[in-house]
Amino acid sequence: MQTASANICKRMGRSQELSEFKRGTVIGCYLCNKSICEISLLLNIPQSTVNGIITKWKQLGTTATQP
Repeated sequence: MQTASANICKRMGRSQELSEFKRGTVIGCYLCNKSICEISLLLNIPQSTVNGIITKWKQLGTTATQP
């Protein structure tokens, strides 16, 4: 059974939030000098998501989400 928020996300074309592991993988690829486009293709996630993760990591120094 899906939750209401999962239903709304699917209707709006949005997926669920990325896991800590997936966000860490994005940062690892970035640190290995992969471009945002390459990371997006490798991990099958939108470029805007990759860019947002990298931007937050640069600002906060962590991939953890804020409570």
